[in-house]
Amino acid sequence: MKIYTKTGDRGETGLFAGPRVRKDDPRIEAYGTVDELNAVLGIARGQALPPAIDDLVAEIQHQLFALGAELATPDPDARGMRWTDAAAVERLEAAIDQFDGRLPPLAQFILPGGTRGAAYLHLARTVCRRAERRVVTLAGDPAVRLSPEVVVYLNRLSDLLFVLARAVNAAEAVPDAAWQKP
Repeated sequence: MKIYTKTGDRGETGLFAGPRVRKDDPRIEAYGTVDELNAVLGIARGQALPPAIDDLVAEIQHQLFALGAELATPDPDARGMRWTDAAAVERLEAAIDQFDGRLPPLAQFILPGGTRGAAYLHLARTVCRRAERRVVTLAGDPAVRLSPEVVVYLNRLSDLLFVLARAVNAAEAVPDAAWQKP
């Protein structure tokens, strides 16, 4: 099977079990940004993250792939593609509590950075926030069927990525850079 199909050469793509839409359709923007987030997480994993964080990020990548498939499906319930649920959100919250509990409390805003792994996790956090905005736009269309947990998942994930970036820095004894007022 060839990688290229030429079916998108006119600026359209097919949804899973659905119609063809323009490549700038809000649904494509949403799952495309989730895909971008997944790629940034792959770069972060290439930076020798601590094993527990690397394992968690790998699990998140699998969930994001499922979330993207859910977004790419006009009727995920009919296709059995509803994979983002309250349990997925609860797993993120448990991870936030676990890793944040080991960190010193924040007393000020911090700048993205530190180790390469932490910097990429901060980048992933910002892409996650953009994905969340794209999904909120998509969910605003009354004809679109989205689980409310998709937005909640992305919201919690951005929080977790912030905590994981701090945890990576802490593991390497690299202090977070405090924001300085101009």
